[in-house]
Amino acid sequence: MPTQRIDPLKNFRFILEIDGITQAGFREVTIPDSAQDIVEYREGNEKTATPRKLPGQVKYGNITLKWGVTNSLELYKWRELVESGKIKDARRNIAIIILDDEGNPAARWEFRDAWPSKYDAPDLNATANEVAIETLEIVHEGMKRVK
Repeated sequence: MPTQRIDPLKNFRFILEIDGITQAGFREVTIPDSAQDIVEYREGNEKTATPRKLPGQVKYGNITLKWGVTNSLELYKWRELVESGKIKDARRNIAIIILDDEGNPAARWEFRDAWPSKYDAPDLNATANEVAIETLEIVHEGMKRVK
């Protein structure tokens, strides 16, 4: 019986969902890492000289969004909420979805209580031949791959 072939997903077909914000396209979206601190512990009467390794706090990297400048101010206004101290209003849930070849959701990561911690305007150069790119860095308090 032949084994069913499962090809890996491509990284250039994706969508992003942010509660309350509609923005069509992004050039790049960075899915963050998840890491756990290691707590080393050893008592003086243990027979081995090596410490035990215990799980510590879980830490998550930041989401990074990059997109070509348009007349949309939605993401910039989201950042302004944080700058003006309205963090409660700025918190959003986010989902990053990779699409299969037919455009159907194939992999999904969800992030909770996210808010933009850094905005970077484009660098401009009169001799360049590139699209102006805005960047937004987003922190969050938990991630889960649900599909």
